[in-house]
Amino acid sequence: MTHQGYAPHDRPLPGARSGGHPEQHEPGAARGTGAAAGAVYGDWQGVPRARSAGPRPSAAPPAPVPVPVQARSAVLDGDTPAFGTPAVGFPRITLDPPPAPRRAEPDPFTAAAFTSTSTGARPRVPGPRLPVEPPRPAEAAEIEEAAAPPGSGRGRRLRTYTGLAAVAVTTVLAVVVAGQVASDDDAAGPGALAAPGGSPSRASDSHAAGSRSEDRMAPQGPARPEVPVAAPELTYEQKMAERLPIEEKLAGPGTFDTVPGIAKAPGRGKLVRYRVDVEQGLGMDAQLFAEAVHRTLNDPRSWGHGGARTFERVPGGEADFVITLASPGTTGVWCAKSGLDTTVDNVSCDSAATDRVMINAFRWAQGSVTYGPDQMLAYRQMLINHEVGHRLGHGHVSCRTAGALAPIMQQQTKSLDIDGIPCKPNPWVFPGN
Repeated sequence: MTHQGYAPHDRPLPGARSGGHPEQHEPGAARGTGAAAGAVYGDWQGVPRARSAGPRPSAAPPAPVPVPVQARSAVLDGDTPAFGTPAVGFPRITLDPPPAPRRAEPDPFTAAAFTSTSTGARPRVPGPRLPVEPPRPAEAAEIEEAAAPPGSGRGRRLRTYTGLAAVAVTTVLAVVVAGQVASDDDAAGPGALAAPGGSPSRASDSHAAGSRSEDRMAPQGPARPEVPVAAPELTYEQKMAERLPIEEKLAGPGTFDTVPGIAKAPGRGKLVRYRVDVEQGLGMDAQLFAEAVHRTLNDPRSWGHGGARTFERVPGGEADFVITLASPGTTGVWCAKSGLDTTVDNVSCDSAATDRVMINAFRWAQGSVTYGPDQMLAYRQMLINHEVGHRLGHGHVSCRTAGALAPIMQQQTKSLDIDGIPCKPNPWVFPGN
């Protein structure tokens, strides 16, 4: 019979086993002399014993007796004592090598070939191939530590490295789990955790309270500039009902701007073309003034009533007259060209000697006492109809019936009570239609 790992004995010891694991010796230790020296192992008590052929007992071996360093050194160095001094009084000790790691038995499901026996070949058993799990780092470290020679210090280093690795892995796992829990809490929102009874847990309440506190205590960035909210667009009637600021004795430069664009005549009848000019520097809405003129003249209650006329605004060229919005001083200048004095009551006029129908900007902006501030739209319509009536050839007319509407050609800016007959304000030529 062939033995693996050590030479056969001339005289086998009782209970000695054949085969098994190879011998493992302490580095630097002498194996002794003679065949019997290699086959006999000593224990920590110094009593020789033979190697057993059967399995090792499951009971733990007796506790080792500490061996003095000098004696151990002498034994490990073989027959020669350390430093030339014989080890007197200490028995010869041979260290028993630690057991080698167990080999994994071949898996019948993963065997690569038939197993030869004396009776023939045994076929491979069909079935699923089960992977053999390699030892984990901790188990590998234990195996390598067990295989390390005693006293070499390698086992301690392995235990230290294994412990550090385990601590690192545990720390990483704890960080990952904590991050996952925090992410789940954020996704669930405040109050997501609940106690077994269904009510929110204290942890959830404290978390929500902490979140609210953090929100309240969070530093605020620079204040954003407030964007002015655009006022809603006013209607034509709303714009025409507003009073405008102006000086009573304002005198403008006497230069004018023509309102561009064309406003087509909307009706049938005799076509009357007009142009609209606004003095520079008034600060008033020229487009609104032009719109007011066009709407007023083409209203059925105005001079185009019954299809008699239709009015069209043009930016230049052949215009029958020019309706001009001017300051009180400029209005007085143009009215004086036709022998009219508007400075006494700060009124408007039709300068018949020229092509301009003058509308006093002070009256346009402030109205009159006869109409009051609540009837600005009606007063402005009366100004346009009254002065254009002069251009169309109509003179002044006074009210003859008390309590009736004043005729459009009455001087309503000055008074609604002429010759003791009180009348009501009226902006239209044909007010009943």
